[in-house]
Amino acid sequence: MIEELARERLGYARLRPGQLPAVEALASGRDVLAVLPTGGGKSAIYELAGLLRTGPTVVISPLIALQDDQLAHLRAAGLPAIVLNSQQSAGARAAALLASCDSGTFVFLSPEQLANEETRQTLRRAQPGLFVVDEAHLISQWGHDFRPDYMRLGAQADAIGAPVRLALTATAAPPVRDEIIRRLGLRDPAVVIGDFDRPHIHLSARDVRTVADKERELARAAAGLDGPGIVYAATHASAQAARDTLAAAGEQVTLYHAGLPARERHDAMTVFLNGSVRIIAATVAFGMGIDKPDVRWVLHADPPASLDAYYQEFGRAGRDGQPSDAVLLYRYEDFGAARHLTARSVSGAAVAQAAAALAAGQPDGSSVRQQTAALVRLADLGAVTWQADGGVQWSGTMTVAAVEAASQAQTGRENEIERSRLAMMRRYAEHTGCRRSFLLTYFGQDYPGPCGNCDNDLAPGEVTRAEEPFAVGSRVVSERWGEGTVQRYDGDHVTVLFDEHGYRELLVPVVLERNLLRPASA
Repeated sequence: MIEELARERLGYARLRPGQLPAVEALASGRDVLAVLPTGGGKSAIYELAGLLRTGPTVVISPLIALQDDQLAHLRAAGLPAIVLNSQQSAGARAAALLASCDSGTFVFLSPEQLANEETRQTLRRAQPGLFVVDEAHLISQWGHDFRPDYMRLGAQADAIGAPVRLALTATAAPPVRDEIIRRLGLRDPAVVIGDFDRPHIHLSARDVRTVADKERELARAAAGLDGPGIVYAATHASAQAARDTLAAAGEQVTLYHAGLPARERHDAMTVFLNGSVRIIAATVAFGMGIDKPDVRWVLHADPPASLDAYYQEFGRAGRDGQPSDAVLLYRYEDFGAARHLTARSVSGAAVAQAAAALAAGQPDGSSVRQQTAALVRLADLGAVTWQADGGVQWSGTMTVAAVEAASQAQTGRENEIERSRLAMMRRYAEHTGCRRSFLLTYFGQDYPGPCGNCDNDLAPGEVTRAEEPFAVGSRVVSERWGEGTVQRYDGDHVTVLFDEHGYRELLVPVVLERNLLRPASA
């Protein structure tokens, strides 16, 4: 039935891996977290489920460009769909909502729109059958681009009476998945994980010892790569430096980062998308929602802070399925800079100050950014609950002193996990074996390699795997680090993601000799 509906109503010749089980779960009334790669057909999941459920489908999408693309696809299929965003007046929003009360209608909103009480009440009267959060990794501080306005979506789904929830993302390692489920309030969700392999993208990394060496290698690499490309840098200054280096080498290149005026950003995006320039040098402010399927390469002039971010960013190459390249340039010093940029900055004192103000019913005098970070921490500790209007409710279950101590301990754990994630990024950069194997097993996908399409694999062939005492994906326990999940084997090393301490790489013979790990069920 679902396959037939996909063909006849939406024009899909066949369903892609992961789509059918996700739609079946949603149709039966179960929440779903779907982690499918870019191009994996995430939108088809809510389109099909929305047609099978009673009531309109509410879709939260963070970018107007994404909403417009989704809207155009549904209207081309003859399905009723509306979009509500900040470009529209309150009257237009209300009129559009009033027209959305029928089953089979898709309502696209930015997360900010649900902060409006009238909007929530109108949606509640419409009795939505499905609540969808696109780009769900934005709710996670382990994700590459945390969005505080996503924090209240769980409470807002409750407020509009949405019975079933769907979270969609292209990138989510286990820590990110757990945070999405918890913060969106998904109830015993079906977790559907797609195939993370992008076999048409050639993976490579190059060690450059000095800044001057990096500039020379950047110019050389860009000259040797055909077609349009993106150069990612960690900061505004390094993006500017990359643009200058490429321009001096005679490349057609533009610049994009959040520090530029809106007009300059728009012009840079336009000339890259229409092909007037071949290369865009940018920070991660450029990318999400960008529809340019013929990007032939993505080059990172600085390493990201995690493989999650790296996978998301280089995945903007080759969306048309044609051969493409992902190139990483790195220096030893770059990883120290990345560690500084990703350290959790909220202090126990700031959280205690916010807690004291809430308990006393007084305003918090700290900065908006610090307040937001403190509220996120308080919600994670269970000291407050998010409200649909964006506010919080003090629970009164913890003293201010207890909040401060718990916050300091949690920050320590988070920073430890962040350091372990960055260490995995460095291990990938310095890896001498199959890069695709390293990357896919990081995401929990068993892939022994070699792939034959990375700089460390000259040709595919048979691989001899060392002893693997615990299955990839199985749960294990360590007396030192507690419970964790086996992520990957690399020769005689095993990598385990421990719940409270992040990634640890252990020598298998030592693990066996000293009985350092045991099955979690034992």
